[in-house]
Amino acid sequence: MLADPDSVTIRKFEVLNKEAAGPQKGMAHPGFFYIDAQGIIREKFFESNDLDRFTPNDAIVKLFPELAEQVSEKVQTPHLQLSLAQSDHTVVPGNRVSLIAEIQLPPGVHVYSPEVKGYKPIMLSIRPTTDVVPVGFTYPRSQILYLEAIHEHDPVFEGEFRIVYEVTVSRSREFLATLGNGKEVEVSGELKYQACDERVCYPPASLPVSWKLQVLPLDRQRSSDAIQHK
Repeated sequence: MLADPDSVTIRKFEVLNKEAAGPQKGMAHPGFFYIDAQGIIREKFFESNDLDRFTPNDAIVKLFPELAEQVSEKVQTPHLQLSLAQSDHTVVPGNRVSLIAEIQLPPGVHVYSPEVKGYKPIMLSIRPTTDVVPVGFTYPRSQILYLEAIHEHDPVFEGEFRIVYEVTVSRSREFLATLGNGKEVEVSGELKYQACDERVCYPPASLPVSWKLQVLPLDRQRSSDAIQHK
């Protein structure tokens, strides 16, 4: 966050919001730059709508997935281990959040990726809710497995991988009216999959998934006079 009353640094980074007026005049489009030790910008995270914003934790988790905070105990099944994580627990309306399903398969076991044809892929499904707006799912890059017994090449996932469901917390008037001093929002669904090894595909299975967000009302207090844009 830049305390930049004259917008000097904002202009250097070329993120000045030229359409902003009134108290917002001279301010930057909200977002994040990731700058390496040599001073080179490696990544940037900006939304097209200034009211929808990445959280600092969400940006960090995109760069360093291992820093996501676990929110569930590991669930062990015969052919899959599942744990859940998320970038943030406490958010405000308009925040963008990553909800994560961490999956680990035993050696020799695979599941099919969503682009497979003729097989049941692994799928994360979320129940619709008016409290959050879906941005989309991100699956890892699949690998091609050659199944010698049937002479097929199919896209699969093996070992450890993650599925990320990104949402933006609603900022509708109806939702804002329900917040009061804060509100817990639950996002739930299920993970469907069919595990296979080199000899057999096991019966399809599913596991419930659930994440909770503590949504606080917007902070409408202005910054101090010393750092306000004039």
